[in-house]
Amino acid sequence: MNRPFVRRPLGALSLLLSAALLAACGSLSPTSTSTSTSSGPAPLPPTLGASAPAKPAATGAVAVKVLAINDFHGNLMPPVGGIKLADPQNPDDKITVAAGGAERMATLVAQIKAKNPNHVFVAAGDLVGASPLLSALFHDEPTIESLGMMGLDVASVGNHEFDQGVAELLRKQRGGCHPTDGCKGPTEFKGARYQYLAASSIDQKTGQSILPAYAIKRFEGVSIGFIGLTLKGTPELVSPRAIAGVRFDDEAETVNRLVPELERQGVHTFVVLIHEGGSPTGGYNECPGISGPIVDIVKKLDKRVGLIVSGHTHRAYNCRIDDRLVTSGDKYGTLVTEIDLRLDRASGRLLEARADNVVVRPELAKDPRQTLLIDSYQRVAQPLIDRPVGFLSKAVSKEGEDKNAGGGSTVGQLVADSMLAAMRSPENGGAQIAFTNVGGVRTGIIHRDDDHVTFGDLFATLPFSNALVVVEMSGEQLRQVLEQQWQANDSKFLALQVSQGLSYRWDKRRPVGARLVPGSLMLDGRPVTPTQTLRVAINDFLQVGGDGFTVFSQARFVQAGPMAVDALEGYFKAHGATRVTPTALDRVTRVDDGKDD
Repeated sequence: MNRPFVRRPLGALSLLLSAALLAACGSLSPTSTSTSTSSGPAPLPPTLGASAPAKPAATGAVAVKVLAINDFHGNLMPPVGGIKLADPQNPDDKITVAAGGAERMATLVAQIKAKNPNHVFVAAGDLVGASPLLSALFHDEPTIESLGMMGLDVASVGNHEFDQGVAELLRKQRGGCHPTDGCKGPTEFKGARYQYLAASSIDQKTGQSILPAYAIKRFEGVSIGFIGLTLKGTPELVSPRAIAGVRFDDEAETVNRLVPELERQGVHTFVVLIHEGGSPTGGYNECPGISGPIVDIVKKLDKRVGLIVSGHTHRAYNCRIDDRLVTSGDKYGTLVTEIDLRLDRASGRLLEARADNVVVRPELAKDPRQTLLIDSYQRVAQPLIDRPVGFLSKAVSKEGEDKNAGGGSTVGQLVADSMLAAMRSPENGGAQIAFTNVGGVRTGIIHRDDDHVTFGDLFATLPFSNALVVVEMSGEQLRQVLEQQWQANDSKFLALQVSQGLSYRWDKRRPVGARLVPGSLMLDGRPVTPTQTLRVAINDFLQVGGDGFTVFSQARFVQAGPMAVDALEGYFKAHGATRVTPTALDRVTRVDDGKDD
């Protein structure tokens, strides 16, 4: 396999970690299941720990409890904003519940397991990546240890598990020190106790999955096969260098190929853990309507698959699609999906599947082992998380009044402006414009009563460790890259966030490839001409064609810069005691009424 891309560490993070290096001591023990390398043999499917198979009885049913999560994203502490639920007193209104956090999730999981001797704890991807600083500072090792301590058994890989490259994903599974930062946590990192599954992520040299495709667990002599995979569209979401040499196969075709293989091993109940999902209507435990990729995928699955645990869209639902149970548990650990299966003891086939999304409520007691684990990492991380960087007059976000029909957002424009400020001087590359991808801006920046902003706030917005670069491109290339915002047969709009000084108008009534209104592309009040040479600041994800912006990969490299989060910190620091203020959303204007969307 080609050498995977591993991002450079954040300057501020590396400095803190170097100063805070602690002696390693005992840690969690990894799974004994082997995984493949690019040159090694194909990984073998693990059989998860369970009691020795008993001789099956001729009749009766076996009850199995499946606990599931998805899109945890390293949220060891309860996420800001919790979860919005219908107000019991007024169902038309919403209330915010301060749900989540590893300490309380561990308690809930333990309580459910104690009542159900036949149990298995599974996940549908993105357990790590795009994480808060407490986890990201240590390359998500705290999250992996936390979930292992909870007794997580298996998890499919998500697109964010690939953020730092295949080699780093394998290190997270197997353990060992980070190749650049070394061992920085309070204990020796032994790798995940749970097994990652990657059925559709194929090493192009060997033709084998980079991690096991499935796992088998037995309950009272009856087997369940768990097939884990990520979405086929992963290459559109991850740096091409991070997944060099890896092919992402069709989800349904992969599952359908593996079902007969599992049946030959005596498995007749099949559960798919897939990092792909949908967008429902209704409440967190309902599904009066759902759309999105998961619908078509489920309809293509072998009819023997009876349960699909999904994720990726950060939505909660409890659905029946094509007469199969399909679940998703929101995001950031706010929900645990509690699934009840009844298996026929004689045939081993699924008789019934039903689910309930359970809120990880704030009144749950904290698991003391999780508290000790989190505290051990917080002692190292907290000085950086709490470090003041400046002031903000009001919150900036990607939602509500903080975004416009053109695709801009107050937080996106703030990030783009910070990139331009960092790379504008001649010695830093002489950038005239800056762009960031909308997905690279994870969330907004919160506002406190005293207006102060911390480094932890900024990292929550830019958690991807993207470095800045300046590239040189023509005015025509700039127009082309802006036209690439409309993708996937016009079904997807990925709005680039633009810096001050650049403006344009677009009209969706115009054909794809010609959406920009002619003559509207302006820089500092002057029309951009096709032959004009421009210097543009972008992140290294866009530089290699990330998010489908292939024109950026054709631009001439000029100069590398700091990490995006360091540029954002510098922007706040340059304002001193002056409050940073959200800018007007008038840089990009949509001229049609949007009724055709």
